[in-house]
Amino acid sequence: MISVIIPTYNEAAYLPSTLDSVADSNTNKEVIVVDAGSADGTSDLARARAARVLLSQRRQRAYQMNLGARDAYGAVLLFLHADTVLPTAALDHIALSLSKNGIVGGGFARRYNSDSRFLRTTCLFADLRTRLAGWFLGDQAIFVRTETFEKLAGFRDLELFEDLDFSRRMTKAGKVTTLYPPVITSSRRFRGDGVVTTLSDLWLTCRYLAGADPNALAGVRRSAFFAESPCVSDSGVKQQAPKP
Repeated sequence: MISVIIPTYNEAAYLPSTLDSVADSNTNKEVIVVDAGSADGTSDLARARAARVLLSQRRQRAYQMNLGARDAYGAVLLFLHADTVLPTAALDHIALSLSKNGIVGGGFARRYNSDSRFLRTTCLFADLRTRLAGWFLGDQAIFVRTETFEKLAGFRDLELFEDLDFSRRMTKAGKVTTLYPPVITSSRRFRGDGVVTTLSDLWLTCRYLAGADPNALAGVRRSAFFAESPCVSDSGVKQQAPKP
């Protein structure tokens, strides 16, 4: 069985399409939505369609995903962003890929729901990254054997780059694979000036790979780029600003 874990916060506009894409697979599955106190009806939507809905005391993606993993029964864990749509029969493809010896996990190629040539180009570079290094980001629907996830002690308590940190450790635990067709994820984070957003992401990533503290970088990101903007989650997805 594959346990699909979806961390949410005010995702009512995107969650139905994501859940529809999960349902489009024959593989035995369970869906666990881990909600961090949404005020837009996300949890009600999830209760109508998910196996379980957990309430998280923290609005942090790493914490929410670990919480979901602890409650999961599947031999495989799939961590899915609420605004990311899986391709047809995605879970079936995951099950098939993990039937091969030595494969401990992986992720999907990614495309954005945008006609932007710039964003299409960034996706091609992301394809190259996954092929050469085996590193995946959270919006690429990372999946992993549960036993491997437990050996790695799950996601670290990070406000930023929890996905890349886990993915890098997963590649050291065994072989990883990139699956196609790609997932389709929301381009909402790039509305406005996508080039500036991408360059800021690249700058932060370089600092992280050079050894900077991800939690400190998360503070830099919030103060430097989003002081007067909607809140951005640990993986960079815009969310409704919290009430004071």
